[in-house]
Amino acid sequence: MILSGNEIKQQIGRNILIEPFDENRLNPNSYNLSLHDELLVYEEVVLDMRKSNRVERIRIPEDGLVLTPNQLYLGRTVERTETHNLVPMIEGRSSIGRLGLFVHVTAGFGDVGFCGYWTLEMFAVQPVKIYPGVPICQIFFHQIHGAITEYASEKYQHNRDIQPSLLYRELSGTAAGGQLQLEFDAEAERLASAAAR
Repeated sequence: MILSGNEIKQQIGRNILIEPFDENRLNPNSYNLSLHDELLVYEEVVLDMRKSNRVERIRIPEDGLVLTPNQLYLGRTVERTETHNLVPMIEGRSSIGRLGLFVHVTAGFGDVGFCGYWTLEMFAVQPVKIYPGVPICQIFFHQIHGAITEYASEKYQHNRDIQPSLLYRELSGTAAGGQLQLEFDAEAERLASAAAR
């Protein structure tokens, strides 16, 4: 069962924490979360699941930023949330979807016990201009049945920023990961080394 907007309000400070919270963002059965003013984009030509891929940070100016098609943008919510005894999920708002903007490519499902900011995997069907602070997605909550083991991953729990994929930690079995080095980087280093001789 999904919590109503009134029940979400009743659970604030108990099983649900949304910071900052604005009652005007409550919907009949969800709450609107807003877009932070920074994005990350991957710098690699090929993304490697087994490595930490380089990213570039982009600030969204007050007068907006145009997202281009065929580019993945990682954003985050302004709001930090905590959910206990319920399962949080996010979905794009219909008004955003009607502009051809996917807010989460695949990962809208949260875990009971998740605490942190929501990283958004954003992809535009056609060029679309976005703005900081815009209500970008909605969070809603499912009741859960059975014994609960709260989410406690060292990867994403209690995050403080946009988080690129940390899958390499699972695949390598370590918390460390090197950057993927592109061929033109290696060539530049070779030329610099030769010039220094």
